[in-house]
Amino acid sequence: MVMVGSRPGPLGALVLVWLTACGPVVEPGPAAWVTPSLGADVFIGPGGARPLRVWAAADPRAVMLALHGFNDYSNAFAAPAAWWAEQGITTYAYDQVGFGGAASAGRWHGTAALVADLCVAARLVQERHPATPLYLLGESMGGAVILVAAGGSVCPALRPAGIVLAAPAVWGRETMSPFYQAALWLGAHLAPGVRVTGRGLGITPSDNRAMLQALAADPLVIKETRVDAVHGIVDLMDEALARIPSVRLPSLVLYGAHDEIIPPAPTRVMLARWTGRPRFAYYRDGYHMLLRDLQAETVWRDIAAWLRDARAPLPSGADIGGVQAFTNGGPSKS
Repeated sequence: MVMVGSRPGPLGALVLVWLTACGPVVEPGPAAWVTPSLGADVFIGPGGARPLRVWAAADPRAVMLALHGFNDYSNAFAAPAAWWAEQGITTYAYDQVGFGGAASAGRWHGTAALVADLCVAARLVQERHPATPLYLLGESMGGAVILVAAGGSVCPALRPAGIVLAAPAVWGRETMSPFYQAALWLGAHLAPGVRVTGRGLGITPSDNRAMLQALAADPLVIKETRVDAVHGIVDLMDEALARIPSVRLPSLVLYGAHDEIIPPAPTRVMLARWTGRPRFAYYRDGYHMLLRDLQAETVWRDIAAWLRDARAPLPSGADIGGVQAFTNGGPSKS
């Protein structure tokens, strides 16, 4: 900033105007409140009307409400949910506010909006299946939303039988380098509307190339992300990590040895702070997108087994010594 005496010069004044005019944008909620509801293919909640997908079991022994990851949408669960339906598990999934077929897709609506939708959707699913245990399943960002809800008092009526978190997004600022933190702040405050991609970073989210190619061709999957949306999901991950000590629900946490999206360090911090002792499954061949990797059916089977009996070992054995293998960086027994 250029200063003349104690007053900014022309360039400094321009920078001040730019700084005060810019900043992370959080989209407001719907202008008018509507009655929450679950339709055949639509969920109406605090974030407005969104597409809803349901994979119904003939005689469900369990019901799951599934939350997708960042830049994804509810179709993320198409393959596992169809498999679970054959195992007696009904799955509900909706496009979270700001993603998929939701209005203002690509704009960040804030942690509170994401959690409020979860609270309402879970209540509606419980009301539809009052005699069937409800579980919450979160993939990446969806896992962070569930952690915020489960570790706080924002959903007083939320009483799930347990939670399943696949590569939960817990890479908060405290586990980021100062360089990343500074770059994120500058980008969100100086150019919040600039869109970035992951091209050129050399990150492999999954070993399932056919699936990744399908996502690249899917118009509902966000390919270019606003910088302020990245800032927003880091806010969410901050809060998810802070809520960990208060999570007391039966929990199954899944993590892949080749996850390049959520680094090991914040995941280790999460496990160290989790006084509730979750069941932790560590997949030697797993990537970030565990539910869609080439070995995905192994993970689906583990989840179905845990829903049947949370005390029994997982069929894959990924939970046997999982925490120790992950903490020591050694091989998994999956």
